[in-house]
Amino acid sequence: MLITRIGIISSSLARNFFMSGKKIIKEYVTSESVTEGHPDKICDQTSDAILDGILAKDPKGRVAVETFVTNGLMFIAGEITTSCYVDIPQIARVVIKDIGYTKPEYGFHYLNSGVMTAIQEQSRDISQGVSKGKKERFEEIGAGDQGMMYGYAVNETRELMPLPIVLAHKLVKRLSEARKTGVIPYLRPDGKSQVTVEYENGMPRRVLNVVIAAQHDPEVSLIKIRNDIKENVIKHCVPDNLLDKNTKYFINATGRFVSGGPQADTGLTGRKIIVDTYGGICRHGGGCFSGKDPTKVDRSGSYMARYAAKNLVAAGLAARAEVRVAYVIGVADPVMIYVNTFGTGKLPDSEIVGIVKSVFDFRPGMIIKNFDLRRPIYRQVAAYGHFGREDLNLPWERTDRVKELKRFVGEK
Repeated sequence: MLITRIGIISSSLARNFFMSGKKIIKEYVTSESVTEGHPDKICDQTSDAILDGILAKDPKGRVAVETFVTNGLMFIAGEITTSCYVDIPQIARVVIKDIGYTKPEYGFHYLNSGVMTAIQEQSRDISQGVSKGKKERFEEIGAGDQGMMYGYAVNETRELMPLPIVLAHKLVKRLSEARKTGVIPYLRPDGKSQVTVEYENGMPRRVLNVVIAAQHDPEVSLIKIRNDIKENVIKHCVPDNLLDKNTKYFINATGRFVSGGPQADTGLTGRKIIVDTYGGICRHGGGCFSGKDPTKVDRSGSYMARYAAKNLVAAGLAARAEVRVAYVIGVADPVMIYVNTFGTGKLPDSEIVGIVKSVFDFRPGMIIKNFDLRRPIYRQVAAYGHFGREDLNLPWERTDRVKELKRFVGEK
């Protein structure tokens, strides 16, 4: 296996590299992201805003809500067990307004669109498996569901995230900033990005192409849109050294994007799980995050897996690491923890697994306690990714276990 500064090349590619006399081996990786005004992201943010609203009043509230949106209508359903009251339709309207659906011509409006709810109490069968008696002990809290979760880190960016998803997030975030600040005043809330990065011998060398779909007012010319986005969005986000004369730009490739958002497309909570995580670089267990309180291991287990993987890479135990964990509903201890360093580990993966188990506590209650997850911090990560967010002080993004992990390398 060929180890590089930013990752690895597969065994067969590494073999070809050495046998060919420094043959250049190219690989291409593509990731996408969407703006906060994309229909699916409207739903993710609404579900997490409801969760935040409940946790602000009742930190032990149990929440599992999903949102569906279409032309002129939002439907919110799920299971909530709480001692407090929150005005769910009002929370939804605040989210829609904050995103920017404030004009009737957008086809979806925070005041005029209907908001329907269908909420019931969480199943007592599930609840009794999660809570053990009236006096709660964090170490005894059982997993809120079964499933497998993955965490990932790689040392090719400052965020220890794959470069394609980092760039894709920056592009759509900048697209929204340009709309809200008036830098590009004719933009509307919906939008998407896609970035393809060319790797040479495992190292990111250049951006092969950039795709932007930006919703806009009808009277603006396509030429102006393309020039403005290239100058004020793409060049603002993508480093010059990654762009060259052969980089291709696809900006509003259909030629027109006036009708967008829920007017043009339905949205649903949990339909952007690859955007939320690692851009398709890492495996995914299939469960989404938004609308779920931290007893749901789809959320807390994934955060913990990222935390472990990031600290492993930050400590230099590997250039690239994937942490896998699996749970059984009602059981605190995970039934599986495994680490794959793809040949970049300074120790065998089997030894790194043992280190992870000794350093990190993957029990759901202890994740909740150590990360202080029973507080309203979730809406802010419901757009532009849950990981690699240097703009937010997220507990699962901290690298505070590096010193402890380095000790194990020193012992060898």
